[in-house]
Amino acid sequence: MSKKKLVAPKIDRSRIAVKSSPIHGKGVFVAKPIKKGDAIIEYKGERISWKLAEKRHPHDPKDPNHTFYFSLEDGRCIDAKYGGNAARWINHSCKPSCETREDEFDGKPRVFIYAKRDLKLGEELFYDYSLGVEGRITKQMKKDYECRCGAKKCRGTMLSLDGK
Repeated sequence: MSKKKLVAPKIDRSRIAVKSSPIHGKGVFVAKPIKKGDAIIEYKGERISWKLAEKRHPHDPKDPNHTFYFSLEDGRCIDAKYGGNAARWINHSCKPSCETREDEFDGKPRVFIYAKRDLKLGEELFYDYSLGVEGRITKQMKKDYECRCGAKKCRGTMLSLDGK
């Protein structure tokens, strides 16, 4: 049985706009209504090893915990500071309106952001960063990666607390 070849979703960039966010810095907002399940944008950037990402860190010494890294399942990451697009401005929320999905297209891992529900004009897009760190998560780490989403069930951090 042959595996069905995946075709990358079509993206309509006119459905979103980048502007100042009340949550943090810049954000990505709905410019035209988006249906549940639609692919909104691909997370683009340079694919690098985590070793190189650590050498590049921090992107901004004044804000060392703000990066544009996205972990890939193959152990590398996407650094959206280089060759990135609007997707790098999507902020975190503990009650996200979007989700990320990594699939392989022509042998290359690619990450797309999809709508978890119908999205209305003017809404800011969010996904749950669920940042992974090695070792025990300390109070200082939680503070360094503090969440500002304001969701009712906000966990207070952008870090993944699963199984810890």
